[in-house]
Amino acid sequence: MAKKNKKKKETEDMIKIQGEDEVRTEEKAEEKQQEEIKEEETNAEEQEAKEAAEAETGDEDAPVAEEAEDEEGSGEEAAAEEVQDNEAEAGSSKKAKKASRKKDKKDELIEDLQDKLTRRMAEFDNFRKRTEKEKSQMYSMGARDVLEKMLEVLDNFERGFDAVDEENQDDAFVQGMQMVYKQMQEALEKLGVKPIEAVGQPFDPNFHNAVMHEDNEEAGENEVVAEFQKGYMYHDDVIRHSMVKVAN
Repeated sequence: MAKKNKKKKETEDMIKIQGEDEVRTEEKAEEKQQEEIKEEETNAEEQEAKEAAEAETGDEDAPVAEEAEDEEGSGEEAAAEEVQDNEAEAGSSKKAKKASRKKDKKDELIEDLQDKLTRRMAEFDNFRKRTEKEKSQMYSMGARDVLEKMLEVLDNFERGFDAVDEENQDDAFVQGMQMVYKQMQEALEKLGVKPIEAVGQPFDPNFHNAVMHEDNEEAGENEVVAEFQKGYMYHDDVIRHSMVKVAN
């Protein structure tokens, strides 16, 4: 009986010990679990703090990054604008060269036309002057031919007057011929015909034609002492030289 009780007591003690061991084990497990939970919480807090710090750092670095990106973007935009400007300048330079070439061709054409126009105007002016000169020469030649024939009529009038006696100078016919002679002289004078002075003038081969020569102490050297035929000038041209006698 005592043995049974002892055995029973030992069994109960063992059960009690086992129960206490299980309780201790459970308590340790709970403590370990709580420690793990605390550690996880601590890690979570550290992780959150770390993330917060990184987030703050990221926020601080974000403007710098944005600025860097902006600067990089600005640099790229500036480079693109510079390329565009260079292309625009190159295009403008090509256009300017092309326009300059066109302008040079236009200027050359204008200069060529102006030169041709100047030459044509000069040629026309020379032609006009030459034509006027030829017309004047033709008129002068025609007038000379007519005037030379008219001068022969004047010569005949003068020969006729020289043949009239002094007693017949007042004759009506003679007076009429003298009036006609005077009228012809006035008409020729209006046309530019005038007689050349001869008697008493120094001999000038440009106006006088010497047909005789004599020694005369009363006359000067190379002085015209007689006129056989009157000479005439048409404006500034001699149409007939005076036929004269020269002394000494």
